[in-house]
This record gives sequence, structure tokens and C-alpha cells, in this order.
Amino acid sequence: MMYAIAIYGEAGVFESLPKDKQDEVMSGHGDLQDALGKRGDYLSVKLMPPSAAVTVEPMQASGQKPLIVDGPFAETKESFLGFYAADFKDLDEALDYARVISSPVARLEVRPIAWAGGVMSTD
Repeated sequence: MMYAIAIYGEAGVFESLPKDKQDEVMSGHGDLQDALGKRGDYLSVKLMPPSAAVTVEPMQASGQKPLIVDGPFAETKESFLGFYAADFKDLDEALDYARVISSPVARLEVRPIAWAGGVMSTD
């Protein structure tokens, strides 16, 4: 079954860490990417900061164009930072891999996902 390991945190917290702490957090990501790569295909996505986002608001009436506004305006300091997606035998295995990137600067959510289509290439 495919699982996503979603990463949430407060924008700017990682960047404010001392260089050695940043390196420690990032080494976990390197370790996870190496481990997932040895198993097969996986996807890793890092989202740019919320200040770079644009929100498409729902249409208010049929036939109307949706409203486009700058940035997300959540009532929280925490935001969605990125995710990994890979095929794991079960939730326990997905959690074992998630623990590799566990750190004090981010909260992780592990959730089953279903492929909804599309093709992506880094070429």
C-alpha cells in the first residue's frame, strides 16, 4: 500500500537553527532518501514557503470564475512543508521510515494514499 509521510512545521524555524542542527535534520532526510531509493521508486516534494503560494478560492456560483488570492491564510503558524510517498508493506513499515526524519522542528503525519493518475519526470 502507498503511504505519504507529510511534514508540517512553522515557516522559518528550520532556517533559524544553528548550522549543525540544520545539518542534523537534513542528514535524516538524506538517510531516508537513500533507504527509499534502495527499495525502489519514491517521491519527495519540498514546498516553497507559504509566502510564495497562491490560493484558488471555491466558485461562489455556477459559471463564475474562482477567486485567486495571494498566499494561504490559515489560522495557524504551522504549514505543510512537503512530503514523501512510497509503497510500504503496512503502516508499521511506513512509521519505521518516518522515524528516520523525526525531529523537534517538524510534525509528521503518515497516511495511506491512492494513486490518482498522472506522470512525473525529473528529466
